[in-house]
Amino acid sequence: MIVPRPSLILLAALTVIPLLGLAVSMPSLAGAALGLLALLALLAGGDAFWGRERLRQVKVSLPDKIRLIHGRPGSFEVTFETRTARAMHLRAALAFPREIQPTRDELSVDLPAKEGRHYLTCECLPRQRGLFGIEGCFYETASPLRLWDVRGHSLKPLEVRVYPNMESERRQVASIFMRTRHSGARAMRQVGQGRDFEKLREYVPGDGYDTIHWKATARRGHPITKIFQVEKTQEVYVFIDASRLSARLQVPGDPSQGTRLDRYIAAALVLGLAAEKQGDLFGLITFSDRVSSFVRARNGKEHYGACREALYRLEPQAVSPDFEEVISFARLRLRRRALCIFMTDLDDPVLMESFQRAVDVICRKHLVLVHMLQPGNIRQIFTNPDVAQVNEIYRDLAQHMAWHDLRQLTLNLKQHGVGLSLFANEQFSAEATSSYLRVKQRQLL
Repeated sequence: MIVPRPSLILLAALTVIPLLGLAVSMPSLAGAALGLLALLALLAGGDAFWGRERLRQVKVSLPDKIRLIHGRPGSFEVTFETRTARAMHLRAALAFPREIQPTRDELSVDLPAKEGRHYLTCECLPRQRGLFGIEGCFYETASPLRLWDVRGHSLKPLEVRVYPNMESERRQVASIFMRTRHSGARAMRQVGQGRDFEKLREYVPGDGYDTIHWKATARRGHPITKIFQVEKTQEVYVFIDASRLSARLQVPGDPSQGTRLDRYIAAALVLGLAAEKQGDLFGLITFSDRVSSFVRARNGKEHYGACREALYRLEPQAVSPDFEEVISFARLRLRRRALCIFMTDLDDPVLMESFQRAVDVICRKHLVLVHMLQPGNIRQIFTNPDVAQVNEIYRDLAQHMAWHDLRQLTLNLKQHGVGLSLFANEQFSAEATSSYLRVKQRQLL
């Protein structure tokens, strides 16, 4: 594609109009005037042709995919390959989606007078987590006589993966992210005995009757005691609710802080790192009105990458969660006793009843914890000192009723062995990790 430059428009205004006027007013000079016009047209056409040929010697290519972190500036390289040893100045721009903000809307490229590949660094800032695409690169250069702007494009799409930003969560649980496996660790007393059988030994006074191995005692003729060890590897599964309530903002009125689902995703990845440090296996289940993804519990760097790949594209769905569906799915797939951590919102009365009915299916086999972000619209009555009008009394009464419903749900779930915890937004990841470490310390699994 070619477009005229201001120089061509000015040249046409200074030559074409006077020559046409001369040809009309003086018929004897019409041939010379038309000849000059033809020469100018030939000159402009030749300039456009050579400009296009010159641009064809340039090939622009983008990488297949890039990985960025939400809210953190990133960069990638654009490759310009020239087939002729001729210096050239290019203006280039990339078709960024609205979720990714480029540092510069337009790039200026000065290609040297030599063949080969030349690289240009492009910087951008991702403003949203997810999978996006840059729909090619558009560039232009001036023709040899600078009468035209010759434009070209490379429409090969560039896949952009924007992962969650875990910088704030890393600061809250800094000891978990030490490079060395045992750096920052401290001795922690284990409560109770383990469940994994280790060996047999002779009975010593003080051993409980429940630890005596009666068959070995009968064979040997004297008491033999069973020794257990703390479980080295356990399974931890995080269930992330991506239904309609997870689309609410973490801080009402502040979209820059992200949705509740963003907080759940960051906390899940932190738990994955904590489980890796503790030697446990970590898995994921995401759901809304159906199970969206399932990552079986494993460990290792590649597995953590698989978990991150499963979460970075997760978006809230405008549906209600189906707890019966996801818990039935977990009951069939999780054959070994595991710690199941639900990150969901249960401040809706209908969802409260649905979760209470469904969780009874797995709480007898697995240890179930429920983590919620502290709702901003619940509090006990008479705890707000700023009540001045009658309508504020009714507002506080409604908030108290919501608080009472959650408290009653906590007590009902506790009877089934399910723990419900409400955490503040800023401390959600740290509190969820601490809750997991307490389970490890007390050997509740």
